[in-house]
Amino acid sequence: MDTATTTAAAVGSGHDGSGVDGSAFSHVVDAAHEAPTWLDSLVSVYSTYGLALFALLMLIGWWRTRAQDEARAVRALAAPVLTLIAFGVSAVLKLLVREDRPCRSLHVVTLEACQAPGDWSFPSNHATLATAAAVALWCVSARLGVVATLAALAMAASRVWIGAHYPHDVLAGMAVGVLVALPLSLLLSRHARTVAELFRRTRLRPLIAA
Repeated sequence: MDTATTTAAAVGSGHDGSGVDGSAFSHVVDAAHEAPTWLDSLVSVYSTYGLALFALLMLIGWWRTRAQDEARAVRALAAPVLTLIAFGVSAVLKLLVREDRPCRSLHVVTLEACQAPGDWSFPSNHATLATAAAVALWCVSARLGVVATLAALAMAASRVWIGAHYPHDVLAGMAVGVLVALPLSLLLSRHARTVAELFRRTRLRPLIAA
């Protein structure tokens, strides 16, 4: 075995999470293989590019609130920041847990190509990002929060459907999103007007007031 092969093997050696809900994962993957091609394509596209929808919702929330309420505009500006913080926590957990992707542990063919060794599965970054964004948007607008929540649930389900994650990966990702974004959102909400006052005294005022 040469050096490159040894290194790849070392990087790719991780925890096998199939014992948690591997059978449920297999059922979902089987259903995906039996589903119409158009449905699989639609789910795959959303799973890959759907996070852009949350960025759009954040932009809409900010644009509307800056013309209505400075405190809400502050919460809208903070939404992407809180989402990225949740992503950072998720990324750290991935490195700590080191769970192999299901396609590597179960050796099944999935809609999404099997990820490279060292691209860990637990928790799902996509589910974390989507859920954290949804939580943050609830503090901006109930309507946007509802849309984002439905989109986050769809994102989590899509990650299992295409075979990128076990169900427990996306559930954990959603939990991380809530546990990180919710307390930070509530804390910010309590001090939003104070932060708005700070913005008002600087050149950043146009960010919170039309």
